[in-house]
Amino acid sequence: MFRGFSWKNLDYWLLGAVLVAIIFGVMMINSAVAGNEEIAPSVNRQITYGFVGLGALLLAAAIDYHYWDALHWLTYGITMVLLIFLFMSARAVFGAARWFQIGQIFIQPTELTKIVVILLLARYFEHTQDRPHGLRWIAESSFWVISLAIWILLQPNLSNVIVLMVIWISLLWLSGLDWKYLVAFAIGGVILAIVAFPFLQPYQQQRVINFLFPDPNARHGATYNVLQALIAIGSGGLAGKGYAQGTQTQLRFLKVRHTDFIFSATAEEFGLIGSLFIIMLLGFIIYRCLRVARRAPDLMGMLIAWGIAILIFFQGAVNIGVNLNIIPVAGLPLPFISYGGSGLVSLMLGIGLVESVAIRSARG
Repeated sequence: MFRGFSWKNLDYWLLGAVLVAIIFGVMMINSAVAGNEEIAPSVNRQITYGFVGLGALLLAAAIDYHYWDALHWLTYGITMVLLIFLFMSARAVFGAARWFQIGQIFIQPTELTKIVVILLLARYFEHTQDRPHGLRWIAESSFWVISLAIWILLQPNLSNVIVLMVIWISLLWLSGLDWKYLVAFAIGGVILAIVAFPFLQPYQQQRVINFLFPDPNARHGATYNVLQALIAIGSGGLAGKGYAQGTQTQLRFLKVRHTDFIFSATAEEFGLIGSLFIIMLLGFIIYRCLRVARRAPDLMGMLIAWGIAILIFFQGAVNIGVNLNIIPVAGLPLPFISYGGSGLVSLMLGIGLVESVAIRSARG
């Protein structure tokens, strides 16, 4: 289990960047509370989640990532059971049942599913790298994604299903997918989006309609939130209004400011400088993951590091894009910055897997 373990090969730059992002996130969550007693406990909870995540990161780094190969059916089965249990028993919030509660702990299995899917796909492509990369290869790989994603879609949680699809197609391409299939996926995705739109949940349709045909006089819903986010970003200027001094944030005009729109709160209080700091920090974390992927001793290690990098990039890009109103509201958190226990712990677990690859890299 701990074969090849050596702390000297740990990527301390990656670990340090993740810790800086988490600390900055806690600081911004504290500001975003803005005197609201209902979300005030979010600060201490995020700190607790950060320590739990650090433990998960170090444990995952110490365990040889090849160990998960032998446990792939177990991890798949546990994830499936959690998703089915979530679908059957969870409470609906904002139109979707995305977590269940045990005491004061909220568990969101969807976040863990992203990491599990990366592991399962990395294992599958490692074991099938010498096989023809045709339709059968693609179809078999889709089993590990679709069989889990369907339970997420039923919540309904379309945005995270899209995340899983992006991870799957990206790892397919990195494993040798022919360009003709990649083009087919792109065309099929556009057609599917058009055909499926009438069958989406009303709140999902409304998000797209609000984006395409925004109502500037809206006083509620996604349009209102996006407008307030744009005001917050624009009013921040170059250096911002100062920590805990942003009017849109502190007067609570900006909703879900500690989760989906924490980037806007940062832009208001720290301006363009603060916004670029977040983007560069996430970019550096992604770069370190890709560096580990380049030095990985085998395909499985490379795909694990690539998968985590893709996950962080895509979720970060979508979250910032929503805040800037260049894509419809998606409900994806800003990695390491937004409040959310399951999301933070799962991402840190993913970073731990990347560190496991770094530690066992043949070139250190």
